[in-house]
Amino acid sequence: MAATTCSHHSPLPLPSSHNFNRHNPLVNPTVSATKKGLTQTRYRKGAIKCAREFSDFVGGDLLKPDLGKWLADVEEHKAIAIYSPHEGGYEGRYLNRLRYQGYRFLDLSARGLGDPETTLTKIHPVCPAHVGKQPIARWYFPPEVDYRLSLLPPDAVGLVVWILEAKVLSKAELQFLALLPTLRPKVRVIAECGNWRKFVWTPLKDIAGLTANEAV
Repeated sequence: MAATTCSHHSPLPLPSSHNFNRHNPLVNPTVSATKKGLTQTRYRKGAIKCAREFSDFVGGDLLKPDLGKWLADVEEHKAIAIYSPHEGGYEGRYLNRLRYQGYRFLDLSARGLGDPETTLTKIHPVCPAHVGKQPIARWYFPPEVDYRLSLLPPDAVGLVVWILEAKVLSKAELQFLALLPTLRPKVRVIAECGNWRKFVWTPLKDIAGLTANEAV
């Protein structure tokens, strides 16, 4: 489910919790001693060095005891932007944790989503491919979110709308997704907004440029 890295749009900003340092320009790399006896390399101009952690050497994400915080943040913010490693697979454990809580899922790709407000909450037209032989037709489909909500079993907690490749969406489209749980209280939104060297997340309203007061 990991999003690809190529896009003609400008990349979305990473959450503020990510710490990376841009070093001063040097002609040649130099090595200096640190307090812990380790070595720290300073790079040429424009290089970025990310701080290393213990999990980087032993396989990573599976050692992070953050599933409780993940569930708490989903319930608190209701719309989350996630950043997963390029190789993919890590987000599955977070998806499964929501499934264990009783959520059902609606997986959609942002590249074929169209206008999110129309597709998710209104009756919308779809023109099937006519391949040059059939007449051009227009079919009408029910709102994706409302239709799935009507089909939820009685024991379901809610519906998670999982958006793949959400980094191609505009800021206005991301703002609507951030406000969707306000319009549909049983809906939670998870948007894959990019990639990072470990699985991290942040409230979608921060990525979309909404303040806390606007999102309420």
